[in-house]
Amino acid sequence: MIIGIVPYLVTNGNGQEAVEFYKNAFGAEVISLQTFGEMPPNPEYPLPEEAKDRVLNAQLKIGNASLMLSDTFPGHPYQLGSQVTIAILVNDVAEAKEIFEKLQVDGKVTMPMQETFWSPAYGQVTDKFGVGWQLSTESEK
Repeated sequence: MIIGIVPYLVTNGNGQEAVEFYKNAFGAEVISLQTFGEMPPNPEYPLPEEAKDRVLNAQLKIGNASLMLSDTFPGHPYQLGSQVTIAILVNDVAEAKEIFEKLQVDGKVTMPMQETFWSPAYGQVTDKFGVGWQLSTESEK
């Protein structure tokens, strides 16, 4: 079952500043904030020093709504107009994969659906209308 649809902002290296800005502007509660430096190390892809403090993922609670954001990875392009995507939170891996398959028809997969350290099934796709989607499976708590 889909358990949430969340606007997802991408910032260009100033994600921690953005978290504080939105926290203060909306009286938001910071639910979580992970940096690229907190990812499990991968010897095949050493983390550049300038990436360590950038936001990998942050989630804020604003009233009854959520807002998520992350920074670009150093060296990856940042283009105004593509800094907002929509995160779909699903509590079932099979359903997440099914939705992902449907969204990718005539679209473009940015990150194939895969297990990550934060989700049993996560992927990114831009649909045929140019809308960016992130499908994330969350374990039931």
